Amino acid sequence: MYLRLLPIALTLLLAGCDLEALLADPRVAQREADAKAIGSACRHGLRSIEDCYALNEKASKAAVFAGWKEMDQYMRDNKIEGIAPSGLKPPPPQEEIVTETQEEKTKPAAKASGKS
Repeated sequence: MYLRLLPIALTLLLAGCDLEALLADPRVAQREADAKAIGSACRHGLRSIEDCYALNEKASKAAVFAGWKEMDQYMRDNKIEGIAPSGLKPPPPQEEIVTETQEEKTKPAAKASGKS
């Protein structure tokens, strides 16, 4: 009688377990946790979510967003002000390259000769 109940009892016990989480690769869980931490740090550092994605291209966007969103809610609930980022250098100013077309090159010569 008890031998017949044993498989049923084991089935019920295992039904409550999250076997997928037990068998999952711990490196995947670590990458997800790292991506959430990146998102949280970006929010605390007053970075937009788009900037955070651009600065951390290899991180999971979903996990980065989840971390950013959690930190945003935490900061709002506790009235915490963010900290302005100081670690990155501003991008160098881009020089504007102006090229003259053939017509612009000949106009000054035409004006000098009296033709318009």
